[in-house]
Order: sequence, then C-alpha cells, then structure tokens
Amino acid sequence: MFAASRGLINPGESRTERLRRELREQVRGPAVSGHHRIAVLSMKGGVGKTTTAVGLGSVLAEERGDRVIAVDATPHGGALTDRLPAGLRTARTARDLVAHRETLRRYSDVRGYTSQAPSRLEFLDSGTDPETHRVLSDGDYRHLARIIERFYSVCVTDCGTGMLHPAMSAILASVDQVVVVCPPSVDGARGASATLDWLEANGHAALARSCVAVISRTGGNTGVDLDQLQRHFSDRCRRVLRVPDDPHLAEGGPVDLARLRPATHLAYLELAAEIASVFR
Repeated sequence: MFAASRGLINPGESRTERLRRELREQVRGPAVSGHHRIAVLSMKGGVGKTTTAVGLGSVLAEERGDRVIAVDATPHGGALTDRLPAGLRTARTARDLVAHRETLRRYSDVRGYTSQAPSRLEFLDSGTDPETHRVLSDGDYRHLARIIERFYSVCVTDCGTGMLHPAMSAILASVDQVVVVCPPSVDGARGASATLDWLEANGHAALARSCVAVISRTGGNTGVDLDQLQRHFSDRCRRVLRVPDDPHLAEGGPVDLARLRPATHLAYLELAAEIASVFR
C-alpha cells in the first residue's frame, strides 16, 4: 500500500513486524548479573537438541552486543561443531582449554580455542575421538565454567543424551535455566517427561519447574496432536514453544539464520526472548 500510494499512505508495522521488534528488544536487554548459563537437555538422541542449542545461541549472539558461547558437553564428542562451516572450525577442544587454564589472561587467549559462526556465536568443541580425547569430567566442567564466566555473558551448553554422564552433575549445579527438547512423537514426549521426572527426583526440581520446553519439528511431522502435547508440558514448564519443520535445519549441516523460513526464525527469536527475560 505504501509503494502503491507513492508514500502517501503508510499502514505502519504489521502484527508480525511489531512482534519481531518487541522480541528483539527483549533479547537485547542487559544481563544484569553479568553471566548466564543455559543447558539444553534431552534423554533421547535425534530429537533436535543440538539444533535447538545452536538456533538459540545464534539468535542470542546475533541480536546481543556481548559474547555468547555454545559448549559441547556430549561424551566423546557431539554434533555441535557440525553446525559450523568446515573452514571455520578449530581443532582445539574444551579439554585443551581446561589444560591451559593457568595461561589465560585475556579474551584473546580463550578465543584461540573456540570457533565462531557468522552469527558471532562461538563454539567450544569437546573432541570427537574417544581414543585421544578423554570425556569431560565433573571437575573439568567446573574449571570450564569458571573460565567461561570470566569472558562471556551467556553460555549455552549442549548436553549429551541421558543424565548420568560425568559432567552432568557440574552442569546442573551451575546452570540458571534448562531447555528440554521434545520431538512431536509419543516416544519423544515420554523422553522429555522422563527428563523432567529425573530432574525433580535428583535435587533439581526448581530447574524442572522453570524450564522451557521446545517442541521441535526439525525431524518432520509424525502426526501427533501438537496442541495436546503443548498442554501436557504447559502443566510442568514455565513456557512451551514450537519450532516448525524447516528444510534448512533438516539438512543437519551448518546453521545459517538467513536461510531459515521466517516462521522458524521467529520461533527461535521467541525462545531467545524467553531465555533473556530471566537475565534482568
């Protein structure tokens, strides 16, 4: 209408444009306490956990002016750095960073161990070869958390499947928020519910109650009633959000926010705004 009227009629922002602007304002709010840690969890693999961690971290990094890092805490290496273009990946790992912690004085010292996406999200790999990279222990993660707290405002940890790997105790003791990922399937819903049950039964009931559940359709639609699934988790979580199916995410490769469908980008923006609402 604006163009057709040669600028005489300006209808203003659309509802979606206004929503995007408001969400961006929330995401860009200050991190009052200086550092925030988010764990992305699931007791099942292949549910979109790593994709959710990268989507969340990418939007936070792109919209905010401070430093945001995603950490792979998957035993024997996960798929986190697969979401980076190959030419941007460093061979250094979280284990290397912990081993050299006494030499770290400046941000540039830490930056030598991380990779960075075009979104400005930094990635810290856990290592992919079980023969040469011992898995992160409870103590390793505590050292890592102290390093990251010094140099970054936000840390998103991509946790392994299951809840009993060596670093989980330290991860859950340090995080401020939890994101539980659920695919639109009966098994996926059971797995996400089991994750919440485990948190409640093992001293992390407050994290379970304040968690954000993400129904991720990055693996496609299985015919499950999404409204019913959302109602189920709404009774247990502070917020339930949906991420729609997206052909770019289905590729399983590097995540480029510019290639996401508008609805998918909006879903990650909503997730980032919900997470950032606790920063203040």
